[in-house]
Formats: sequence, C-alpha cells, structure tokens
Amino acid sequence: MIELIQDYWLYFLIGQYPNGPLGGLVLTLLLASCGLVLALPLGIVLGLARVSPWRWLRWPVSSFVFVVRGLPLLMVIFWAYFFLPSVTGVKTDQFATMLIALVVFDAAYLAEIVRAGIQGLPRGQMETARALGLSWSRAMRLVVLPQALRSMLPSLVNQFVSTIKETSLGYIIGLAEVSFIATQINPQVFTKPAQVFGILGLTYFILCFGLSRFAYWLERRLARRGLPVVAVTEGRAAARKASA
Repeated sequence: MIELIQDYWLYFLIGQYPNGPLGGLVLTLLLASCGLVLALPLGIVLGLARVSPWRWLRWPVSSFVFVVRGLPLLMVIFWAYFFLPSVTGVKTDQFATMLIALVVFDAAYLAEIVRAGIQGLPRGQMETARALGLSWSRAMRLVVLPQALRSMLPSLVNQFVSTIKETSLGYIIGLAEVSFIATQINPQVFTKPAQVFGILGLTYFILCFGLSRFAYWLERRLARRGLPVVAVTEGRAAARKASA
C-alpha cells in the first residue's frame, strides 16, 4: 500500500492537473464546498418560505422540498445532465452539471435545517419582536434568523459531510473526482484492487470522521451555552430510505 501511495499520490490528489483538468481529492473538496456555499442562501430562502405565514408561498415551496427530498440524488443528476440541456439549449460540463444537482438537492435539505432551527427557538422571540412593531420579515431577519443560524452550525457541518460523500456519484457522468480517479488507477495495478479502494475508503473516512467529530464538538459547545441545537441527520436518513 505504501508503494501504491508513493506512485500515485499526486494523481489521486489533483488528477491530471496541470496537464489536464483538475480532479482527484481536490476536485471533490472543491465541488462539495461550492455546492454547500451556493445551496446555503437558497436553503435559507426556502426555509423562511416554509415557516412564512403566507400560504401562497409556503405550499409551493413545501411541495418542492418534499419532491426533491423524495428523489435520489442520482435522479437529480440525470435530470441536470440530460433534461436541462434539452430545455435550455445549453450543454454543461460534468462539473457544472454535478454542481447544479448538488445545489438543488442540498438546498432542499438545508431548507429543513433552517425550518427546524427557527421552530426550535422559543415562540416568545417572534412575539416580542412583533410587539415592538417589527414586521414579520424584519423580525425574522433581525431577531429570529441570527439566533437560529448559530444553532444550525453542527447540522451544517454534517450536511457538508453528506455532500462530500454525494460527490462520488459524479463518477456516473465521468466527473474526475476522487472515486473516478481510483477506478482509473485500479486497471494500472491489476493485482491491488483491495488496496486501491481501501485507500479510497480510508480517505473518505478520515475526512468525514474528522468533520463529524467537529460537528459533535460544536454541538456540545452550543449545549453548554444553553443554545438549542438542530439535529436533522435522522430525518435525512429517513428521507433517503423512503426514496430508495
């Protein structure tokens, strides 16, 4: 295994770059980071719409969130790769396709994190703000949402963990993320498939376990400060089982 790492560590890390497109572990982390950063504003907007007092806004957004959460990510990727170009007339590359799919998919789950964070706060926060003369939107923006976002931090880290693992589905459309690179290395070392995919699994484990422990540390720190903590990972797992 040590010899395998010495021979292919750079290819595993960045793919063919700079002689070709960026790939490998760096592309995986870049894709996951961009997906979560772009999905977060959309998730906040959808989450606010989910708790809004206006039915004409709440019902369509709720339907969108339920539909996306009820679909496997693979289906969203196929729609972004095959259906979207036929509608828009614009052909996107693998990275853009995967990024669009991740943003749409993660935004639906982030919307539920935001909704749970807002509803986890005492109702008196909103009632006091309204009693002081603030409108619903201003009370939400200035009073409720800033508090809710702090309680969401552990769940946001857990969402990033899930997004890292979700990037492996980019292999289906030929995206050169770390799983795809592992399948490219494997034919070159026919006698070492267990070692190749063992290194791949260990890489995912180190990343995800480290981030999970960080989320746990954040959760305990917020709990010591008396802040409510949003925990939606079980709901995410249940939604995945329902969509399987």
